Amino acid sequence: MTTTTTNLGAGSEDRVMATAQQILKSLNTPKEVREDMLLIFSSFDNRLSNITDLINENSDSAGVRFDAAEKVILQWDSSSSSSNADASRHSLPWEDSPDEAAEYLSAVDEILHLVADMSIRSDNKIMDRAETAIQMAMSRLEDEFRLVLIRNTVPLDSERLYGSIRRVSLSFAANDGEIGDEFESFAEVDSERGCFHERGPSFGDDLCVDLINPDAVMELKEIADRMINAGYEKECVQAYSNVRRDALDECLVILGVEKLSIEEVQKIEWKALDEKMKKWIQAVKITVRVLLNGEKRLCDQIFNGSNSIKEICFNETGKGCVMQLLNFGEAVAIGKRSSEKLFRILDMYDVLADALLEFEMMFTDEYMCTEAKGVLAGLGDAAKGTFLEFENAVKNEASKKPMQNGEIHPLTRYVMNYVKLLVDYSETLNSLLENDEDEADGLKSEDGELETMTPFAKRLLLLISSLESNLEEKSKLYEDGALHCIFLMNNNLYIVQKVKDSELRKLLGDNWVRKRRGSIRQYATSYLRTCWTKALHCLKDEGIGGSSNNASKVALKERFKSFNACFEDIYRIQTGWKVPDPQLREELRISISEKVIPAYRSFMGRFGSQLESGRHAGKYIKYTPEDLENYLLDLFEGSPLVLHHMRRKST
Repeated sequence: MTTTTTNLGAGSEDRVMATAQQILKSLNTPKEVREDMLLIFSSFDNRLSNITDLINENSDSAGVRFDAAEKVILQWDSSSSSSNADASRHSLPWEDSPDEAAEYLSAVDEILHLVADMSIRSDNKIMDRAETAIQMAMSRLEDEFRLVLIRNTVPLDSERLYGSIRRVSLSFAANDGEIGDEFESFAEVDSERGCFHERGPSFGDDLCVDLINPDAVMELKEIADRMINAGYEKECVQAYSNVRRDALDECLVILGVEKLSIEEVQKIEWKALDEKMKKWIQAVKITVRVLLNGEKRLCDQIFNGSNSIKEICFNETGKGCVMQLLNFGEAVAIGKRSSEKLFRILDMYDVLADALLEFEMMFTDEYMCTEAKGVLAGLGDAAKGTFLEFENAVKNEASKKPMQNGEIHPLTRYVMNYVKLLVDYSETLNSLLENDEDEADGLKSEDGELETMTPFAKRLLLLISSLESNLEEKSKLYEDGALHCIFLMNNNLYIVQKVKDSELRKLLGDNWVRKRRGSIRQYATSYLRTCWTKALHCLKDEGIGGSSNNASKVALKERFKSFNACFEDIYRIQTGWKVPDPQLREELRISISEKVIPAYRSFMGRFGSQLESGRHAGKYIKYTPEDLENYLLDLFEGSPLVLHHMRRKST
């Protein structure tokens, strides 16, 4: 065969040899076959006459490079270290020997490059050594990856986090009255004694914390890149997620969230459970806004070369702490219902609803999102069920001991302060009650008001109607009809004031307030008629024997004695009655004065002179109109006054 020679000008030989080198690299065939093929090619072009030297040179170069890289890897492997120096070198922390670490990573890169470049694939012996070296290197890198993660984990600064949380606190005092057990935790807002409901802890400024020392992130990324390039991404993800999962678990411990089974949660007494629910609410916010966001950012930095690995790593890392939080939420949702739990459950529902939006954006694991939705639905059902049970408890509360002085019943205080708090959750309760309006259908519709009311407003209307009906029944426990009216006036006014002075007014409307004020005026009229009719009857002309000039002194004496007795009896009793509202108290006194004082003054003007000239006149005409007016100022103060106080006062 004749060798063909071509003359393509200067540099053509270099270009041909370069092409030959590329062919050499690209041929994935045994060494002997490649040499035979390239020798055949050289017979066609004399510029390839040195092809054998090229083959040998390339093979020798790859072998030298591999030997050097393998040596570095073996030096860092404790099982193969043959000298004390090597053993000492192996024990050095990765971060404390940056030059050696860089050399090691370069050696790993070299072997991976040689294997990928197929320069040594024709030599089975070298390939076996390469695979062994890669396995050895990956084991070492996995250990270093784990150690760097552990050493550089930044402890959670809970004081800083809690310092950035704003709290809205509403206080309620314990109840002093006779009332059922389910109404023992809330009463008057302005009492010195009480417990606190902290509504919706929320972050001020957005927080961003370092979960890993920033200086170590690049080292972690360099290790992760090598492990992924070598096909060891599974081991890398597992090492990362194990360490970070433990770190997140530790964060929950710092935040006060314990690992508890559903059975353990349900056995906890309310006060202790309330504290755990508060910590859970804070922990969910911190976990979502700070920890998981930080973890997501960290995964993006370390594994930014692969979206799938980033997702897997984040899902595996965050799953543990999220499931721990969800398990507690589930335990609360299926636990025993009681009225005092409602606000905490609503807080838990709200915070988890917000967190669910974040979960769906952060997690690609559908199981996680499905579990969160399930717990959220359970908390919603628990909140709605607790609210409906509270309605039934108000309707059926059957304490039989009347308030002795006609004052505001503890049930009234409890319920109205309770519903004032509920207004803060109007939006949540509207969504929960939206498709559950059967009970509200029993309300009477007036002027089409119900049609424009929200579901929550209708339930409030029903709840307050139940309270009013219960109070009406409790008023029947009073044998004194006047005290019956005072009791209803006090309690209905308290209800109206709580509605009028809060956001409840927007829900129930001004018309509702006007109607209840009208009811209070009717009770006042009934009080005057029931209480003062007998006293006023003593001041009438009938039955005293004609005109003022010839009226029977005996009859007059009896009238004055009867009036005095009636007035003193009312005074003695009703100074012990209580009307807490100063405006209502003053209005009642004015109404009494307008009824009694003019009638007494007129009766005295017509008949008093017939007794004043006789003996013992003071025995019958004991009081002037001014005296009576002064005595009326003592009514409804809640401090019973003995009869001698009246006599002393009149003198």
